[in-house]
Amino acid sequence: MFDRLISYLDSIRARDPAPRSRWEILLYPGVWAMAFHRLAHWLFEGRLYFLARFINHLSRWLTAIDIHPGAKIGRNLFIDHGFTVIGETAEIGDNVTIYQCVTLGGTNPTNGVGGKRHPTLCDNVIIGSGAQVIGPITVGERARVGANAVVTDDVPEGATMIGLKARSTLVPAETWLREFIPYGTPCDEPCEELRGGAEARVEKLERELAELKAELAAMRAASAPDAPPTRRRKTGNAA
Repeated sequence: MFDRLISYLDSIRARDPAPRSRWEILLYPGVWAMAFHRLAHWLFEGRLYFLARFINHLSRWLTAIDIHPGAKIGRNLFIDHGFTVIGETAEIGDNVTIYQCVTLGGTNPTNGVGGKRHPTLCDNVIIGSGAQVIGPITVGERARVGANAVVTDDVPEGATMIGLKARSTLVPAETWLREFIPYGTPCDEPCEELRGGAEARVEKLERELAELKAELAAMRAASAPDAPPTRRRKTGNAA
């Protein structure tokens, strides 16, 4: 257990440059929230729902992080700062990073049966500040959700989601950083549409280039030594 705790603290230190020691990380609200959740989830699995909820409420009061006791969370979840909500049927893989004010929310089932209604985050996912990930969707491995994005559809593996409603930039995360992207948003702002808009701009540039080439060829032909002399129009009265 002690080795797992050290590994967990080191995984947070690798993603956060702020702490100077492991002792400092032990004061993080996200670390305390996860400790409370492990206990609450154990009670929830044992059908001790009231006790699980009590631990959940205590944790929320102390950390400003609300994790439903039923949520399934893998190893090394790093919740950086508070005001995060994780729903009952949410599933989170290993080495996931969630920044402040994030919601892993559910949708209202139309058939009246609860079932799976919260997101599933695969391994190494990063959720940026203020993002809302809603419904029983899957966020693929190493995907990134940018700050304040609203995601209601499945996210492909390695995609970066931006906007409201979120759309994929179709840029693999490995293009921007090999291991980790703070806040889930690449620093070089690759947040423009990479499909139709880019193709239209390329076609426009090609047309302009062809026109410039034609004008240049005409100018060269006019300045050639064997070019016929051009007639000048008389502007004054004849003598």
